[in-house]
Order: sequence, then structure tokens, then C-alpha cells
Amino acid sequence: MSTDASLRRPKYVHPFTDYGFKRLFGETLNKELLMDLINEILKDETGIIEDITYMNTERLGPTELDRGAVFDIYCKNQAGEYFIVELQKAKQNYFKERSVYYATFPIQEQAQRGNWNFKLKAVYTIGILDFVFDEHKDNPNVMSKVKLCDLKTNDVFYDKLTFIYLEMPKFNKTEAELESRFDQWLYVFRNLQRLQKRPKKLQERIFNRLFESAEIAKFNTEDLSKYEASLKHYRDVKNVIDTAWDEGEAIGLEKGREEGEVIGLEKGREEGEAIGAKKEQQKTVMRMHEKGMKVEEISDILVLPKAEVDAILHS
Repeated sequence: MSTDASLRRPKYVHPFTDYGFKRLFGETLNKELLMDLINEILKDETGIIEDITYMNTERLGPTELDRGAVFDIYCKNQAGEYFIVELQKAKQNYFKERSVYYATFPIQEQAQRGNWNFKLKAVYTIGILDFVFDEHKDNPNVMSKVKLCDLKTNDVFYDKLTFIYLEMPKFNKTEAELESRFDQWLYVFRNLQRLQKRPKKLQERIFNRLFESAEIAKFNTEDLSKYEASLKHYRDVKNVIDTAWDEGEAIGLEKGREEGEVIGLEKGREEGEAIGAKKEQQKTVMRMHEKGMKVEEISDILVLPKAEVDAILHS
């Protein structure tokens, strides 16, 4: 029998599956894991978080899109500051816009009736990404931290709205190279599903809870079924979107070359990219539908109105 690790049954959950992520970080039983992760990302901003309260992840609002917005994890700390933690499996054309849009919900929730002075608690959005932003390809930093700033001075204009993006494919440290708790957490996201035993550098108490919760052999029949369905969904979504994105880029480049001979390379590239993006979106919708995903699910993942998804499916 082969001892190749790649042929063994995975021992731990894949943290980029919906089920795995919420089992590890979205349950009250494991809130110390989420607090530790947030502290490593934001302790310079917030100080040490001593407690968090999980909140309803389904947003309610006046429009259909509002009512369809569901956060992966939504919580408050002891100071009343808000945290949205989102997992993103594959590229989306408007993921940054989605982050900004979602951040408006905890801002609006703070509104008070009557004579209100508009004083707000801070809102933090943390995006854990299984892809790299195109414009960040040459930037080696795994973490990007974004605030509203003055363009001339680079001074922070408003410090209560912060977006943090972790581009996980950029993290390639080995176990021997881990230098901090932050490194340890990134290593977990990057490698948990491939591990067969606990690394020597992940023996702290906080990781006892992590590995206990992540061990698939301890799942009951119902949990195992949910996880396997979530893993299949993760693979389907990532494969469909990544494939469509690559094809869209290829179409855009080819169109750019064709048009470049006639109307100039730059204009050809712009038109090609637009055509490629549209075709990519259409193919992505069709593939997701072929994988058995419902219109509502496709609409939420791609941030497209349901009517537009319907139009593509019936075109």
C-alpha cells in the first residue's frame, strides 16, 4: 500500500469550505479561535479583544439584494465594535464592491431614532481570500489594510472603517519559517486540509481546540455528510469560476490583439477585457447552474441580480 500522503484520506477539514470555516470560527463553542485570529490581525487597531458576541448573519433590508446578503461571520466585541469575517473561494469581478456594500449594514444598524449625533462604532471587514487580486500580483504582502485616506498626505481621514484582505496564495512559508502567531494562523488556512498530524510549531493551547474541532474522524454521520457536501460545493465553485476567469482573460487578450491592429492596442485591450468579462460571467453562470446550483445561490456568489442570472440561463 502506498504511503504517499496525497493518497491518504484527509484528517482535517478544509478551512475554505463553508462548513469547515463556520465549524472552526462560527460557533460559540469555538469563539476563542475567532478572537485569537482577530487579535492577531487587528490588535494594533483594537487592542486585545476579550470577548465577542455572534450576531445574526442574515441581513434584512428594503431591497431583494439586501435581503439576500448573508455574512459568513458577524460579531461584536466588548467595546461594541463590529466585525465581518468573509471567506472568498474564487475571484469575483466586484468583490471589493461587495466588501464595501456589506460594511454599510453594521453602519446603518447603529442609527438611532430622535436627536442622534451620528457617533459610530468602528466596523472591520476581514476578507480571507483563496486568490490574489490582479493588481496585487507583484506585491508580496499577504495582508492589505485599507482605510479612507487623504490622497495628498496619505493621512487617515476616517479611522472607523477598515478593510483587511488576506491573499492566501501568497503565503508560502514552511513550518520551520513560522515566526509569529499571525504566521501560524496563515499556515493553518494554507495547509490544514493537507496535514496528517499537528506540526510541532502549532502546539499552543489555542491550537488544541482548533485541531480537535477540525478532525474529521470525530464528526458524527450528519456532520460528515454536511462537510462532504460543502467540500464538493467548494471544489465546484472554485473550478467553475477559476476556469471561466482564465478563459475570459484569454478572450480579452485575443480580442485586444485583433483590435490593436486596427484601432490601437490600448482601446483593443479595453474592449477585449470587457467582452472577456461578459463572456466569463455568462459561462460561469451556466456552469454553476449545470452543477446544480440554484438561481438564488448563483446570484449571491456572483453578486448578480436574480433577473440577470435568469436572463443568462434562458438566453
